[in-house]
Amino acid sequence: MNKLKVTQLRSVIKRSQKQKDTVKAMGLGRPNYVNILPDNPQSHGMIEVVKHLVKVEKISE
Repeated sequence: MNKLKVTQLRSVIKRSQKQKDTVKAMGLGRPNYVNILPDNPQSHGMIEVVKHLVKVEKISE
């Protein structure tokens, strides 16, 4: 199963509460934090909300 490596690039200061909550739900919180998420529709939806704050790379096992 494929996974997504999500790296937070920008801060959530002066962002909407929805974007702050999404970043926290993704296991991030500060710039340069990295988390591995499953490649599923839920993850893609969260990434779409904060795509301007994160970098996404596909990784395979």
